[in-house]
Amino acid sequence: MFEKKTILVTGGTGSIGSEIVRQLLLQNPKSIRIFSRDESKQFLLQQELYEYENIRYLIGDVRDKQRLLYATEGVDYIFHAAALKHVPACEYNPFEAVKTNVIGVQNVIEAALANDVKKVISISTDKVVNPMNTMGATKLLSEKLMSAADYYKGAHKTVFACVRFGNVMGSRGSVIPLFKEQIRSGKPITLTDKRMTRFMMSIPQAASLVLKAAEYARGGELFILKMPSLNILDLAEVLIEDYETTYGIKFKPGIREIGIRPGEKLYEELMTLDESARALCNDEMFLIPSSINDKVKRYEYDGFVKAKYEEYSSLNAPKLNKKEILELLQREGLSFS
Repeated sequence: MFEKKTILVTGGTGSIGSEIVRQLLLQNPKSIRIFSRDESKQFLLQQELYEYENIRYLIGDVRDKQRLLYATEGVDYIFHAAALKHVPACEYNPFEAVKTNVIGVQNVIEAALANDVKKVISISTDKVVNPMNTMGATKLLSEKLMSAADYYKGAHKTVFACVRFGNVMGSRGSVIPLFKEQIRSGKPITLTDKRMTRFMMSIPQAASLVLKAAEYARGGELFILKMPSLNILDLAEVLIEDYETTYGIKFKPGIREIGIRPGEKLYEELMTLDESARALCNDEMFLIPSSINDKVKRYEYDGFVKAKYEEYSSLNAPKLNKKEILELLQREGLSFS
């Protein structure tokens, strides 16, 4: 699908964006444009991918529409991974979140339409479902903007779709690297609430879902990977036990409960009951057609069947036990052993 194509990845030096780039490189694209605002991360990625001559590194911010218009010229596909994603940062700087997660998305949409891009796939988060924080609210707006763009695009052929993620294991600023660093430095693991549950997906899984969404997308859809959930307390205890077994050292600081941070939820939801009413699924993902675009009723998705009428939340979903959590960490290279 991507062979000999020109692709723009916004936020292309981030955990997800850079993995999208790595997986795209396996498909022999004509050119990949990595668009991000951090020159240091661009330098590090250039060192890693030095042997590839079909990568272009563009300094820019999705808040800058003119820069996006230039960056998007001649592009076939856009993968939009740029975002402000940390809940506390967005909570304390709400309009900064609006500038990137809402206005930035609209800039991507308008640049794509202006340059007749074939498909735009935007990355969203489980925090958009019944949002109670700024990050979730702004990302929900970004989903609505993408869906609406596919409705009002007129004669343009550009296809817009979204992918909704759970927590991405090992990504920058996520809980597993934090817990591991606290253990290594001999500090207590800081757990916000022992009842907290989360969906978990690996970085390669997340990137693979994005590429598959581009293949399936017809217009305005939302794609959700089926993924396991776990109790964060179990995750912390597994990491402690793994550290003690691997190094033969007793971890004495233990776990300290510090209380839920501003905007944080005890459990996350990936799909509402109303969304499930129109959802389709296959073995690995859910596909939710657009609710405002009547054209999608004509689309057929090979291999997808009607999904069950039920909400999809980390509170009610089956949980991984400790043995399964350890196996998952080892498989993804995130354990101490």
